[in-house]
Amino acid sequence: MGLRKSKRIVAALSVTVMFSLPVAALAQAASGDLLEELGAAENAAEADRIEKAIYLEWSKSGSAAMDLLLKRGRDALEVNETASAIEHLTALTDHAPQFAEGWHALALAYYQAEMFGPAMDALEHVLAENPQHFGALRGVAAIHEQLGNESLAYDAYTRVLELRPFDDEVTDALERLAGQVQGIEI
Repeated sequence: MGLRKSKRIVAALSVTVMFSLPVAALAQAASGDLLEELGAAENAAEADRIEKAIYLEWSKSGSAAMDLLLKRGRDALEVNETASAIEHLTALTDHAPQFAEGWHALALAYYQAEMFGPAMDALEHVLAENPQHFGALRGVAAIHEQLGNESLAYDAYTRVLELRPFDDEVTDALERLAGQVQGIEI
């Protein structure tokens, strides 16, 4: 590929990223109402439906190129091609660093590769962009629990349940950790 063509591709990608960031921010703002609905859900089926709508909103980068990188990364994760997923998702976060869902997918890839430090770093990026990202909070809790930080895991799981009721796995984790964190009553 010639230098001239390479420069045009980089310029086009830069423009795409510049215009995609406001769209991603709008998608995150649109999820605010859905988060309120999720917190008020009356049953697990309703909560699941709302959660899917939230993830759909959070997955909108506003850029076809960034959406493609997210799709390729997620597809690679589904078939356990972790190295490929990390490559696609690292490219995504390099080009769209304010796109929280790109960081979340990258955290999942690192977690799948048992790279807990990089996974936690990616989760911190997610939460800096979207503090109500219950998936990222759940990831933080899972990593803390695996590393033996029961109190931090308990706190993160508690926050997840506040945002996302009807999560049986989180409820089970809280029950499992309660004795270790809160002690045994006499």
